[in-house]
Amino acid sequence: NFFGNKMLTIFTNILFGAKLTDMETCYKAFSKKALEGIVIKSDRFDFEPEITAKVLRKNPRFTEMSISYNARGVNEGKKIGWKDGVQALYTLFKYKFFD
Repeated sequence: NFFGNKMLTIFTNILFGAKLTDMETCYKAFSKKALEGIVIKSDRFDFEPEITAKVLRKNPRFTEMSISYNARGVNEGKKIGWKDGVQALYTLFKYKFFD
């Protein structure tokens, strides 16, 4: 998961000209203006790349803040796998070039 997450962050930064350190952090806060006009279609793990791509397309000014957390393992309920990583990559390309 760590490697896949890093790769998705690299692809996000390349595609959208961003400087994110962790695209899949899942801790994001947006102003109302940043979300205006954005319609979310995802209902699974591709939500994260979809919201990130759609906000980054608006070329916002943003600030990252450090967080700390204890990562969950499969035994504790982590259910994301490599197929979700492929879906995330597809979602990034989709919202960069086709939607």
